[in-house]
Amino acid sequence: MRKLLLKLSNILTFWHPYADKLQSLALLFARIAVGRVFLKSGLAKWDGFFKFNPGTYDLFEYEFFCPDEIRKGALYLCDKAEGDYTNETMRFVIDRFANLAGVMEVLLGVAIIAGLYSRLAALGLLAMTFFIQLFVYPDIASWWGSHAWWAAALLIVLAMGPGKISLDKLFKLDAK
Repeated sequence: MRKLLLKLSNILTFWHPYADKLQSLALLFARIAVGRVFLKSGLAKWDGFFKFNPGTYDLFEYEFFCPDEIRKGALYLCDKAEGDYTNETMRFVIDRFANLAGVMEVLLGVAIIAGLYSRLAALGLLAMTFFIQLFVYPDIASWWGSHAWWAAALLIVLAMGPGKISLDKLFKLDAK
């Protein structure tokens, strides 16, 4: 019986020595999969080169930080009684935050896809992911629906680096 199990084990694990060769491809896939999400989100905030989509301000002001239906645990920045912003300074801050998010999603999305300063890009996108999870959509469905998968891919890149198929490797920018 032992010989049979050993033979079966050898048959089932013959490919293990070759699995390490998949690491760079797996890291490239992780970078593209998560980078694409943020890049597409960032590009949707723009109507052209340096022309910010005005609808994005409404998205940030009313969907994210002053929704009609208050999400338990979410950051609610407008006047609850009014259901709107009574302070123009807060509206200005949220609008600049929308601009920053649009720029960072594009820059970090391109950087992680290209594998340029990948660990730094992964760290920035991970911070954005946790901000979204904790302050915008703080529910378990959002976590398991997408945020956990983004975090997993970003943590893999953060921990392992960009892999051999990256600009970091080409220009020797990653220590590993």
